[in-house]
Amino acid sequence: MKNKIFKFTCLIATFVFFNTSHAIDLPNKPIRFVVPFAAGGTADALARILAEKIRPNLKQTVIVENRIGAGGNIGAEFVFRSEPDGTTLLVSSPGPIAINHGLYPKLTFDPTKWLPVAIIGSVPNALVVSNKLPVNSASEFINYSKINSEKITYASQGNGTTSHLTAKMFEVATGSTLIHIPYKGDSPALTDLAGSQVDSFFTNISAAIALHKASKVRILAVADSKRSASIPDIPTFAELNLPTMNAVTWYAVVAPPGTSPQVLQVLNSLISDTLRQSDVKRQLSELGLDVMDGTSDQATRFIRSETDKWQKVIRDAKVIIE
Repeated sequence: MKNKIFKFTCLIATFVFFNTSHAIDLPNKPIRFVVPFAAGGTADALARILAEKIRPNLKQTVIVENRIGAGGNIGAEFVFRSEPDGTTLLVSSPGPIAINHGLYPKLTFDPTKWLPVAIIGSVPNALVVSNKLPVNSASEFINYSKINSEKITYASQGNGTTSHLTAKMFEVATGSTLIHIPYKGDSPALTDLAGSQVDSFFTNISAAIALHKASKVRILAVADSKRSASIPDIPTFAELNLPTMNAVTWYAVVAPPGTSPQVLQVLNSLISDTLRQSDVKRQLSELGLDVMDGTSDQATRFIRSETDKWQKVIRDAKVIIE
């Protein structure tokens, strides 16, 4: 009897909590997902998927804004200094969330004070090359980069982004030196890679997979411990005896400092409910992403762990951006 009473009490408590957490209204003004990179990239695509799916559940409009520049810092600062009422959120890859404070001597915001809402998903980075580069495999690229040190160019999403740091990982692992060409996001970098204006790009699979399948660029290796389900014929760097080449790009939604736990809970519930929808799972899978549904607390712990990892990469590669 006591056990039944206990179960009933837990059920009531869960019901009250669930309804209380959903009873909080966000301010009656547009909700903005700010993407600190150019339109057309993965972060932008994810923000637009979320906005489209969340919009019918709210009284407010939901819009996506691209505020680009300085490795994501311009858009991030805008969100960081916004009213912490849950209506202005950053949708971004790790740069302005977990990396940039180790790269830039002076930032106008403090990434350690972000309040994580949710992790949307993750995808491995990969080595992508121009069709005109005279290599046919990752092994050939590794050898070619050693022979032609300081001659091969590589694009990045911008200074200090995971694509930049993954290239630095490669340089440390192989002893080669590549020439860095920073862009403002995935889209312009891939455009130039497809046009052979740049030789290589260590970007996430989801950004490059469409061009790879269209034979406009070539993905040669995956920077993960296992092969990607979306391109299972492509080897990992670990298979090529470069186990330290492990770089996964993730995408998170974070809120400004001062946002209340109740608002974070409401936002997390909205995003989690969206990520569980079958058509959303399909869309993210087509982008090569693994969905990472979880609580705000789990997102906080994950970001803390990733921050430690990328800060070590920055120190080991001696990367500083003035």
